[in-house]
Amino acid sequence: MPLVDIQVIEGVFSADEKKEMIEKVTDTLVAIEGEALRGVTWVRVIDVPGGQWGIGGQALAAKDVKALQQAAA
Repeated sequence: MPLVDIQVIEGVFSADEKKEMIEKVTDTLVAIEGEALRGVTWVRVIDVPGGQWGIGGQALAAKDVKALQQAAA
């Protein structure tokens, strides 16, 4: 029974985007191991409060990630 945790900064992804993450991660595991795995595959999307997540020694909040997303677009 696989358990996949996806940790994201709170406020970055919408409920629909989180639902899509869950569906696609589940589909990927099923593609690898077979349809019988679908019913026992757990995927959790865990929101981490802004400021409690850091990259390169810098604490990040949702606004920082959204700025990175816009810069990459």
